Amino acid sequence: MLLSTLQALFERDLHKLYKEIKAYQKEANLWHTEQDITNSAGNLCLHLVGNLNAFIGAELGQTGYVRDRPFEFNGKNVPRTSLLEQIVTTQEMVKNVLANLTEEQLAQEYPKEVFSGKMTTGFFLVHLATHLTYHLGQINYHRRLLDAKASNTAI
Repeated sequence: MLLSTLQALFERDLHKLYKEIKAYQKEANLWHTEQDITNSAGNLCLHLVGNLNAFIGAELGQTGYVRDRPFEFNGKNVPRTSLLEQIVTTQEMVKNVLANLTEEQLAQEYPKEVFSGKMTTGFFLVHLATHLTYHLGQINYHRRLLDAKASNTAI
């Protein structure tokens, strides 16, 4: 049951991530930061794609993905079309990897120590799903604030 729940949540939220990135009225706003808000929506998108490809793709699916975590937070002005393509590719990878997991594997230890201790694969996948949702909320809020600003200045 946990596996089907995780599949549904990742599918739903990666689809929402795609819609959020696509919905920005101005593509340049994907990379906008202000004051103490140092992570743009573009960087959060790169981070989510990198995170899922590293921890689900490379570790569980043996995809060979090599993460460039510094670029996730320092890269700038990646075209929206590229971000959208990366989301679609990530969504397919997650779907394929999770489709090949069993409930028994969820109970096994995750193959890499990520935090300060061991955990089950199921626990870590739940963490990854909530991590995705957390940043998705930040992106949604960021987009709505900037789109509202753009609408108000156009009046």
